Amino acid sequence: MKPIRKVVIPVAGLGTRVLPATKSIPKELLTVVDRPLIDYVVDEARDAGIEQVVLVTGRGKGAIEDYFDHAFELEATLKQKSKTAILEEVEKTVPTAGAVSYTRQQAPLGLGHAVWCARELVGDEPFAVSLPDEIVARRPGFLRQMVDAYKEVGGNLVAVEEVPKEDTAKYGVIAPKSRRDNLIEMSGMVEKPAPADAPSNFRIIGRYVLQPDIFQLLEKQGAGAGGEIQLTDSMNTLNGAQTFHAVICDGGIYDCGSKLGFLKANAALGAAHPELGAEFRAYLKEIS
Repeated sequence: MKPIRKVVIPVAGLGTRVLPATKSIPKELLTVVDRPLIDYVVDEARDAGIEQVVLVTGRGKGAIEDYFDHAFELEATLKQKSKTAILEEVEKTVPTAGAVSYTRQQAPLGLGHAVWCARELVGDEPFAVSLPDEIVARRPGFLRQMVDAYKEVGGNLVAVEEVPKEDTAKYGVIAPKSRRDNLIEMSGMVEKPAPADAPSNFRIIGRYVLQPDIFQLLEKQGAGAGGEIQLTDSMNTLNGAQTFHAVICDGGIYDCGSKLGFLKANAALGAAHPELGAEFRAYLKEIS
Protein backbone atom coordinates (compact mmCIF):
# COMPACT_ATOMS: atom_id res chain seq x y z
CA MET A 1 0.00 0.00 0.00
CA LYS A 2 1.58 3.25 -1.15
CA PRO A 3 1.88 5.99 1.53
CA ILE A 4 0.18 9.38 1.35
CA ARG A 5 2.99 11.75 0.39
CA LYS A 6 1.18 14.57 -1.42
CA VAL A 7 -1.69 16.92 -0.72
CA VAL A 8 -3.62 18.95 -3.28
CA ILE A 9 -4.90 22.31 -2.00
CA PRO A 10 -7.22 24.18 -4.41
CA VAL A 11 -6.67 27.93 -3.96
CA ALA A 12 -8.15 29.31 -7.19
CA GLY A 13 -11.56 30.20 -5.75
CA LEU A 14 -12.84 33.79 -5.67
CA GLY A 15 -13.93 33.75 -2.01
CA THR A 16 -17.35 35.20 -2.82
CA ARG A 17 -18.79 34.33 0.60
CA VAL A 18 -16.40 36.75 2.31
CA LEU A 19 -16.54 39.64 -0.14
CA PRO A 20 -15.64 42.50 -0.20
CA ALA A 21 -12.51 41.49 1.75
CA THR A 22 -11.44 39.13 -1.03
CA LYS A 23 -11.80 41.75 -3.75
CA SER A 24 -8.06 42.49 -3.48
CA ILE A 25 -6.75 39.82 -1.07
CA PRO A 26 -6.79 36.07 -1.81
CA LYS A 27 -9.19 34.37 0.59
CA GLU A 28 -6.41 31.99 1.59
CA LEU A 29 -4.34 34.89 2.95
CA LEU A 30 -7.03 36.24 5.27
CA THR A 31 -5.55 36.04 8.76
CA VAL A 32 -6.86 34.16 11.75
CA VAL A 33 -5.12 35.90 14.67
CA ASP A 34 -1.60 36.21 13.22
CA ARG A 35 -1.45 33.57 10.47
CA PRO A 36 -3.18 33.30 7.08
CA LEU A 37 -5.63 30.45 6.44
CA ILE A 38 -3.27 28.70 4.01
CA ASP A 39 -0.57 28.53 6.67
CA TYR A 40 -2.85 26.57 9.01
CA VAL A 41 -3.75 24.11 6.24
CA VAL A 42 -0.15 23.55 5.11
CA ASP A 43 1.00 23.16 8.72
CA GLU A 44 -1.70 20.52 9.26
CA ALA A 45 -0.42 18.65 6.20
CA ARG A 46 3.17 18.73 7.47
CA ASP A 47 2.00 17.36 10.82
CA ALA A 48 0.37 14.48 8.92
CA GLY A 49 3.71 13.54 7.33
CA ILE A 50 2.93 15.05 3.93
CA GLU A 51 6.09 15.64 1.89
CA GLN A 52 4.75 17.54 -1.14
CA VAL A 53 2.15 20.31 -1.26
CA VAL A 54 0.46 21.00 -4.61
CA LEU A 55 -1.33 24.34 -4.78
CA VAL A 56 -3.86 24.73 -7.61
CA THR A 57 -3.87 28.50 -8.16
CA GLY A 58 -5.65 30.97 -10.41
CA ARG A 59 -5.39 34.56 -11.57
CA GLY A 60 -4.62 37.06 -8.81
CA LYS A 61 -3.19 34.43 -6.46
CA GLY A 62 0.51 35.24 -6.88
CA ALA A 63 0.68 36.56 -3.32
CA ILE A 64 0.23 32.99 -2.08
CA GLU A 65 3.42 31.94 -3.87
CA ASP A 66 5.21 34.95 -2.34
CA TYR A 67 4.05 33.91 1.13
CA PHE A 68 5.88 30.58 0.81
CA ASP A 69 9.12 32.25 -0.25
CA HIS A 70 11.88 34.24 1.38
CA ALA A 71 11.24 37.95 1.98
CA PHE A 72 14.88 38.95 1.90
CA GLU A 73 14.51 42.65 2.77
CA LEU A 74 12.14 41.87 5.65
CA GLU A 75 14.36 39.10 7.01
CA ALA A 76 17.48 41.25 6.76
CA THR A 77 15.76 44.11 8.57
CA LEU A 78 14.55 41.85 11.37
CA LYS A 79 18.03 40.39 11.72
CA GLN A 80 19.64 43.82 11.78
CA LYS A 81 17.26 44.95 14.54
CA SER A 82 17.85 41.71 16.51
CA LYS A 83 14.16 40.79 16.38
CA THR A 84 15.09 37.13 16.59
CA ALA A 85 11.75 35.71 17.75
CA ILE A 86 9.79 37.38 14.94
CA LEU A 87 12.45 36.39 12.40
CA GLU A 88 12.13 32.74 13.43
CA GLU A 89 8.36 32.90 12.96
CA VAL A 90 8.77 34.40 9.50
CA GLU A 91 11.36 31.82 8.46
CA LYS A 92 9.07 28.97 9.54
CA THR A 93 6.71 29.87 6.70
CA VAL A 94 9.35 29.01 4.07
CA PRO A 95 9.27 25.31 3.08
CA THR A 96 12.30 23.37 1.96
CA ALA A 97 13.17 23.83 -1.71
CA GLY A 98 10.80 21.90 -3.97
CA ALA A 99 8.33 20.98 -1.21
CA VAL A 100 5.60 23.20 -2.67
CA SER A 101 4.53 23.01 -6.32
CA TYR A 102 2.06 25.14 -8.26
CA THR A 103 -0.28 24.56 -11.17
CA ARG A 104 -3.02 26.82 -12.48
CA GLN A 105 -6.72 26.22 -12.90
CA GLN A 106 -7.40 28.45 -15.87
CA ALA A 107 -11.19 28.54 -15.54
CA PRO A 108 -13.51 28.26 -12.50
CA LEU A 109 -14.97 24.88 -13.42
CA GLY A 110 -15.41 23.45 -9.95
CA LEU A 111 -13.58 21.54 -7.23
CA GLY A 112 -13.40 18.36 -9.30
CA HIS A 113 -11.72 20.24 -12.13
CA ALA A 114 -9.27 21.88 -9.70
CA VAL A 115 -8.22 18.47 -8.37
CA TRP A 116 -7.90 17.13 -11.93
CA CYS A 117 -5.53 20.01 -12.78
CA ALA A 118 -3.03 18.52 -10.29
CA ARG A 119 -2.91 15.09 -11.98
CA GLU A 120 0.59 15.45 -13.49
CA LEU A 121 2.10 16.61 -10.21
CA VAL A 122 0.41 13.87 -8.20
CA GLY A 123 1.12 11.00 -10.59
CA ASP A 124 0.06 7.40 -9.99
CA GLU A 125 -0.18 7.37 -6.20
CA PRO A 126 -2.80 8.02 -3.53
CA PHE A 127 -3.02 11.60 -2.32
CA ALA A 128 -4.84 13.91 0.06
CA VAL A 129 -7.02 16.92 -0.69
CA SER A 130 -7.43 19.77 1.80
CA LEU A 131 -9.76 22.71 1.28
CA PRO A 132 -8.06 25.92 2.45
CA ASP A 133 -11.09 27.66 3.95
CA GLU A 134 -11.56 24.99 6.65
CA ILE A 135 -8.89 25.05 9.33
CA VAL A 136 -8.12 22.79 12.29
CA ALA A 137 -6.33 24.42 15.18
CA ARG A 138 -5.59 21.41 17.37
CA ARG A 139 -3.10 18.59 16.90
CA PRO A 140 -3.32 15.94 15.70
CA GLY A 141 -5.20 17.58 12.84
CA PHE A 142 -7.89 15.95 10.75
CA LEU A 143 -5.41 15.03 8.02
CA ARG A 144 -3.18 13.15 10.49
CA GLN A 145 -6.22 11.24 11.74
CA MET A 146 -7.14 10.36 8.15
CA VAL A 147 -3.61 9.23 7.23
CA ASP A 148 -3.61 7.00 10.32
CA ALA A 149 -6.98 5.54 9.26
CA TYR A 150 -5.67 5.00 5.71
CA LYS A 151 -2.80 2.93 7.07
CA GLU A 152 -5.43 0.70 8.67
CA VAL A 153 -8.04 0.32 5.90
CA GLY A 154 -6.51 1.76 2.69
CA GLY A 155 -8.81 2.76 -0.15
CA ASN A 156 -10.47 6.17 -0.17
CA LEU A 157 -11.56 8.28 2.78
CA VAL A 158 -13.46 11.46 3.63
CA ALA A 159 -13.51 13.34 6.92
CA VAL A 160 -16.89 13.81 8.58
CA GLU A 161 -18.44 15.37 11.65
CA GLU A 162 -21.88 14.96 13.17
CA VAL A 163 -24.35 17.81 12.70
CA PRO A 164 -27.97 18.27 13.82
CA LYS A 165 -30.38 16.41 11.57
CA GLU A 166 -32.14 19.63 10.62
CA ASP A 167 -28.87 21.00 9.17
CA THR A 168 -28.26 18.26 6.60
CA ALA A 169 -29.66 20.41 3.79
CA LYS A 170 -26.62 22.69 4.18
CA TYR A 171 -24.00 20.00 3.50
CA GLY A 172 -22.96 16.92 1.62
CA VAL A 173 -23.60 13.89 3.85
CA ILE A 174 -22.62 10.23 3.71
CA ALA A 175 -24.75 7.11 3.39
CA PRO A 176 -23.34 4.64 5.96
CA LYS A 177 -23.03 0.92 5.38
CA SER A 178 -21.33 -0.21 8.59
CA ARG A 179 -19.43 1.38 11.47
CA ARG A 180 -16.45 0.41 13.63
CA ASP A 181 -15.35 2.98 16.19
CA ASN A 182 -14.57 6.19 14.26
CA LEU A 183 -14.60 4.47 10.84
CA ILE A 184 -17.77 4.25 8.75
CA GLU A 185 -17.82 2.23 5.54
CA MET A 186 -19.91 4.18 3.05
CA SER A 187 -22.33 3.23 0.31
CA GLY A 188 -22.34 6.73 -1.15
CA MET A 189 -22.64 10.48 -0.65
CA VAL A 190 -25.64 12.78 -1.03
CA GLU A 191 -25.40 16.52 -1.66
CA LYS A 192 -27.56 18.71 0.62
CA PRO A 193 -30.45 16.32 1.29
CA ALA A 194 -33.61 17.45 3.04
CA PRO A 195 -33.57 16.27 6.69
CA ALA A 196 -36.35 13.76 5.99
CA ASP A 197 -34.34 12.23 3.13
CA ALA A 198 -30.85 12.38 4.64
CA PRO A 199 -29.19 8.94 4.96
CA SER A 200 -27.24 10.19 8.00
CA ASN A 201 -26.30 13.36 9.84
CA PHE A 202 -22.56 13.03 9.16
CA ARG A 203 -21.51 15.94 6.99
CA ILE A 204 -18.45 15.80 4.76
CA ILE A 205 -15.56 18.08 5.73
CA GLY A 206 -12.96 19.42 3.28
CA ARG A 207 -10.39 16.67 3.86
CA TYR A 208 -10.08 13.65 1.55
CA VAL A 209 -7.72 10.76 0.79
CA LEU A 210 -8.17 9.50 -2.76
CA GLN A 211 -6.71 6.90 -5.07
CA PRO A 212 -5.27 8.19 -8.40
CA ASP A 213 -8.09 6.44 -10.32
CA ILE A 214 -10.16 9.53 -9.51
CA PHE A 215 -8.31 11.48 -12.22
CA GLN A 216 -9.62 9.24 -15.03
CA LEU A 217 -13.16 9.72 -13.75
CA LEU A 218 -12.77 13.49 -13.41
CA GLU A 219 -11.46 13.72 -16.96
CA LYS A 220 -14.74 12.26 -18.26
CA GLN A 221 -16.98 13.87 -15.65
CA GLY A 222 -19.58 16.23 -17.02
CA ALA A 223 -20.86 19.32 -15.29
CA GLY A 224 -23.01 18.66 -12.25
CA ALA A 225 -24.58 20.91 -9.62
CA GLY A 226 -24.04 24.59 -10.32
CA GLY A 227 -22.77 23.79 -13.81
CA GLU A 228 -19.41 22.73 -12.34
CA ILE A 229 -17.38 19.52 -12.34
CA GLN A 230 -18.13 18.17 -8.88
CA LEU A 231 -15.61 16.04 -7.00
CA THR A 232 -18.48 14.30 -5.19
CA ASP A 233 -19.87 12.93 -8.48
CA SER A 234 -16.61 11.16 -9.33
CA MET A 235 -16.18 9.96 -5.75
CA ASN A 236 -19.61 8.35 -5.89
CA THR A 237 -18.60 6.59 -9.12
CA LEU A 238 -15.33 5.45 -7.56
CA ASN A 239 -17.23 4.23 -4.52
CA GLY A 240 -18.86 1.59 -6.71
CA ALA A 241 -15.47 0.05 -7.54
CA GLN A 242 -13.30 0.71 -4.46
CA THR A 243 -13.74 0.90 -0.71
CA PHE A 244 -14.72 4.24 0.75
CA HIS A 245 -14.62 5.07 4.45
CA ALA A 246 -15.62 8.13 6.42
CA VAL A 247 -13.42 9.10 9.36
CA ILE A 248 -15.19 10.73 12.29
CA CYS A 249 -12.44 13.16 13.21
CA ASP A 250 -11.78 14.29 16.76
CA GLY A 251 -11.69 18.03 17.34
CA GLY A 252 -13.28 21.11 15.84
CA ILE A 253 -12.94 22.58 12.39
CA TYR A 254 -13.70 26.19 11.43
CA ASP A 255 -15.34 27.09 8.12
CA CYS A 256 -13.55 30.36 7.40
CA GLY A 257 -15.15 30.57 3.97
CA SER A 258 -18.15 32.16 5.70
CA LYS A 259 -18.08 35.43 7.60
CA LEU A 260 -19.52 33.90 10.77
CA GLY A 261 -17.13 30.94 10.64
CA PHE A 262 -14.21 33.33 10.15
CA LEU A 263 -15.25 35.35 13.20
CA LYS A 264 -15.65 32.17 15.28
CA ALA A 265 -12.18 31.00 14.28
CA ASN A 266 -10.60 34.30 15.29
CA ALA A 267 -12.47 34.30 18.60
CA ALA A 268 -11.61 30.69 19.46
CA LEU A 269 -7.96 30.80 18.40
CA GLY A 270 -7.48 34.27 19.83
CA ALA A 271 -8.81 33.11 23.21
CA ALA A 272 -6.43 30.14 23.13
CA HIS A 273 -3.36 32.12 21.99
CA PRO A 274 -0.43 31.59 24.40
CA GLU A 275 0.54 35.27 24.47
CA LEU A 276 -2.70 37.12 23.76
CA GLY A 277 -5.28 34.68 25.10
CA ALA A 278 -5.71 35.89 28.68
CA GLU A 279 -6.11 39.54 27.74
CA PHE A 280 -8.37 38.69 24.81
CA ARG A 281 -10.64 36.48 26.93
CA ALA A 282 -10.97 39.32 29.43
CA TYR A 283 -11.92 41.68 26.62
CA LEU A 284 -14.53 39.25 25.25
CA LYS A 285 -16.03 38.97 28.72
CA GLU A 286 -16.07 42.75 29.00
CA ILE A 287 -18.03 43.27 25.79
CA SER A 288 -20.37 40.28 26.12
